[in-house]
Amino acid sequence: MRALLPGHGASRGSALGRARVRLPHVLEVAEQRIRQDQIDDELARLHEAVDATRREMHSLRARLHGALAKEVGEFLDLHALLLDDPELLHGLDQLIRTGRYAADYALRLQRDRLAAVFDGMDDAYLKSRMDDLDHVIGRIHAHLHQRATDTPGVAGEILVSDNVAPSELAELQQQGVVAVVTAAGSALSHSAILARSLHLPLVVGNAQALQRINDGDVLLVDGSTGEVVVNPDPDDLRRYRERLRDAAREARELGRLRSKPSRTRDGVDIALWANAESLEDVANAHALGAAGVGLYRTEFLFLQRRELPSEDEQFQVYRDLALGMSGRPVTIRTLDLGADKADRTGLVVGDEDNPALGLRGVRLSLAHADVFDTQLRAILRASAYGPVRILVPMVSGREELLEVRRRLRRVGLQLRKQGHEVAEHVELGAMIEVPAAAIAFHGFVDVVDFVSIGTNDLVQYLLAADRNNEALGELYSPLHPGVLRLLRHVISIGAEHKVPVAMCGEIAGDATLAPMLLALGLREFSLHPATLLELRKAIRESDLSDLQARAAKLLQARDRAGIERWLKAATAT
Repeated sequence: MRALLPGHGASRGSALGRARVRLPHVLEVAEQRIRQDQIDDELARLHEAVDATRREMHSLRARLHGALAKEVGEFLDLHALLLDDPELLHGLDQLIRTGRYAADYALRLQRDRLAAVFDGMDDAYLKSRMDDLDHVIGRIHAHLHQRATDTPGVAGEILVSDNVAPSELAELQQQGVVAVVTAAGSALSHSAILARSLHLPLVVGNAQALQRINDGDVLLVDGSTGEVVVNPDPDDLRRYRERLRDAAREARELGRLRSKPSRTRDGVDIALWANAESLEDVANAHALGAAGVGLYRTEFLFLQRRELPSEDEQFQVYRDLALGMSGRPVTIRTLDLGADKADRTGLVVGDEDNPALGLRGVRLSLAHADVFDTQLRAILRASAYGPVRILVPMVSGREELLEVRRRLRRVGLQLRKQGHEVAEHVELGAMIEVPAAAIAFHGFVDVVDFVSIGTNDLVQYLLAADRNNEALGELYSPLHPGVLRLLRHVISIGAEHKVPVAMCGEIAGDATLAPMLLALGLREFSLHPATLLELRKAIRESDLSDLQARAAKLLQARDRAGIERWLKAATAT
C-alpha cells in the first residue's frame, strides 16, 4: 500500500530503489555481575573489543582512495579519538573494577551516562556528536560478541536505519546504495555533511521509517524535501522520471556555467565565494571559478584531537589552502568554539548555562590569548603563499576588533624579527551575527576591511528562536521583515563606506532567495561549492535594475507571506 512518510531533507537528490531495513542496535543488556576473580579477564575482553574496533577503522581507512580518503578519513580519525577518550574508557574500566559489571552491561551504563551529558548540551552541533559515539559503542559491542559489523548494502538499494555514521556512508556508496533514510539524525551531523559531498540523497528525522517500511518495499526518496514514498503508484513514478529528466537537463545546463561569469542580465558582476571545510572543498571551489574561499572553518583542527594544534600544524593547513586557490583570496575564520566544545580541546572555560551566548568566538580567543596568538602566527605565516584574510567570529563591537588589530600587529612584528615572510597587509574582517553588531555596524566600519553576515546565528538571535528546535521551525525564518531590514541596514553601511559585505549563512546558498538578497544590495555571496553553479544560474537570470526598483516594496512587506509574494512576483518576470 502506498504511504507518504515526511522527514527532513539533508542531502539533495532523488532515488528509487528497494528498501534494505536495518533495525537499531540497541544496548538492551540485562544487568550482569562478575566475580572478583573474573575482573581481569573481563577487562581483557573489553580491551580486545576496543582494539578490534580500532583495527577495523584503520582497515577501512586503508581501503579508501582519492577524495574519500581525505573526507572520510577525517571522520574515522574522530572515531579513533573517541576510542581513546578517557571519559569512555576510564569509565568502563571503573564500572568493571568497582561495580563488578560484565563488559556488556558496563558499556550500556557508560553509554547512558554520556548520552545524558550530551542531551543536556545546548549546542545542536555538539549534541549530534552522540551519533558518532553511538556508532563507536555499537562497533565495540559487536566485537564483544564477535559479530560482523559490515554495513548492509546492495547496489540499487536504499538503506533504512535509525542512524548512519560517516564511515558507513563511504562503504554504502562503494556498494552502490542509491540513498539513505534515517529515523533520527540531523542535517548538522557529520553524516549529512559527508552525504552532501558524496551527492548521496539523505533523509533524516523520518520518525515513521522503521515502523512503516519493510525489507523489499519500493521507495521513492527526495533528499530535498525529505519526503519518502513507500510503494509509489504510477503517478509517483511518472513524476520521478520527470524529475530525473529535469535534473539531468539542469545538470547539463549548470555544467556549461563552470567557466561563465557570475553576471546579471544587465551586466553587474556578483562575487561568489566558497565556504570550505576541507582541501577537497577548496579544490572544487577553484574548479568552479569561485572568487575565493569566503569562509574556512578552523574548528575541525581543534576538535579532532585531545591537545591543541601547534603553530606548525596549523600553518601547514593554512598554507595548503592558500596554495590550493592559486592566488585567489582565502578567508580563514578564527576559532569559533563555545564552552560546550572548548573543553574537548584542552581549553578551560568552565560550565555555562547557555554556551551559545557565552564565552565563544572572539570572546574565547581573547580570553586565551596564547592560543589566539598561535593561530594568528600560523595564518600570517601562510600569507606568504597567497592572499589570506582573517575573519573574526561573534564580534559584538569596536573594542574587540581593536584588540585583535593590536595583536595582529604585535604578532606580525615578532614573525618578521624571527625571519618569517609575512604579507605586507592581511585583511581583517568581522562576522556580523550578533544583532548589536549589526545595528551598530557604523561604529566599527572604519576598523574592518570587510564583513561577512552569518545569517544562521543572526536570525536565531534576532528572532529569539533556536534554529535547531523543530517546534520553532515556522518562527525561525530569514523571511521576516525585521531580518530583511537589518540586512539592508548592514549592506547599506558597507556600501556607504566602501567596505565589502558578504553573506555566508545557509540562505546565501539558496538560489531561490537570490533575487531578494540582490534587491537588498548584497553583491557577495559565500556558499558551499555544491550549490555555487545553481546560484550563478539564478544571478545570470536576474535583472539587477529591476530588482532594485522593487526593493522598496520588499522592505514594506509586513509579514512572511508578503515577502513570499514579492519573491514569486520577482521571479515571474
